[in-house]
Amino acid sequence: MSGYYAFRGEESIAFESTLERDFLIKADFDVSVLGVISQPCEISFHHPVTGRRYTYTPDYLVYYRLGNRHYKDYPKPLLVEVKPREKWQAHWREWSPKWKAAIRHANNEGWAFRIHDESRIRDKTLDNITFLARYKRMVFPSVESQAVLNTVREMGVATLDYLLSRHFMGDIYRAEGIAHLWHLLATRQLDCDMAQSFSPLSEVWVPDYE
Repeated sequence: MSGYYAFRGEESIAFESTLERDFLIKADFDVSVLGVISQPCEISFHHPVTGRRYTYTPDYLVYYRLGNRHYKDYPKPLLVEVKPREKWQAHWREWSPKWKAAIRHANNEGWAFRIHDESRIRDKTLDNITFLARYKRMVFPSVESQAVLNTVREMGVATLDYLLSRHFMGDIYRAEGIAHLWHLLATRQLDCDMAQSFSPLSEVWVPDYE
């Protein structure tokens, strides 16, 4: 399966498998990711067995935001090969020369290189992102959204249960409030530890996009 993913609604990034699509979904949701470039470079390498030279094109280059880090601790861009675990394990010896060439190239550019398979992509974080997707296009009163966000800003961190109790009293309002909080998470106005299962005690905060 191939196609284009609308990354943050601003650019179309190509993918050539559902695993690559899921990688882009996670990168799109991650507020620490500044941008993603598809097939960012061509790396020439020599295969020690065949004696021939080949060209290898990694799948993506991911750039990250500085965030709260000092500029001397700027996060390295990540050169990524997306490959099913079964496939790269079966061809490890055959493909090892191009992986080594990618590591050398990344080091020369000041990047890092990593292979992403299902274990890195199809995890609890992706499950949570998929769950939240249904709430992304919902519409809620902006006054109510700002009230919730102001509370979280004042507290620094708040639990979902606390926000429901403070801003959405009563059974009817509580049900709507839950959907409202999911919407704020889906639209990245609130953030949380996406690697953990959601619960009433899940802590949320207002993300820093700097």
